[in-house]
Amino acid sequence: MAARLTVELGQEDFRDVMARVAASLVVISARLGTGFRGLTATSLVSISAEPPLVLVGLERVTVTRDGVVEGKAFNVSVLTRSQEFIAERFAGRAPAVAAAWNDIPHHLGANGIPLIDGCAAWLECRLVHVYEAGDHDICVGEVENAVKGTGEPLILWDRSFWTLR
Repeated sequence: MAARLTVELGQEDFRDVMARVAASLVVISARLGTGFRGLTATSLVSISAEPPLVLVGLERVTVTRDGVVEGKAFNVSVLTRSQEFIAERFAGRAPAVAAAWNDIPHHLGANGIPLIDGCAAWLECRLVHVYEAGDHDICVGEVENAVKGTGEPLILWDRSFWTLR
């Protein structure tokens, strides 16, 4: 039998429960000034096929979120199982990524924003809406280009990396 929800839900309890929701790991990238920014996210959701729209939740205090909002565009690189280290780097748990991205294998999309090489898929998005949601912003992007790559997606479940097989 499942435990009953307590009246006061603590932040750590909420995080522990949400860690049980399996999610694909992506890197959200944006241009900011003369450089690029990026972060690892699990909140990518397809919300419409016509027009093609996705949403991603970005913590309001991140530089990547600033780049998305100021540049009105972002790209999504869907990471593969072999890209755990890239996920860690963009999550801030490994060496920081320089603004030039010179040590990250990537290419620029048609919008001039990086797409990480070797991914399961890529999306290039034009920002169409931003909605405040607690300490995050929900950024809705219209997908202007989508490319299917190869490899199995990298999954985060219970704070560990997994794959589909």
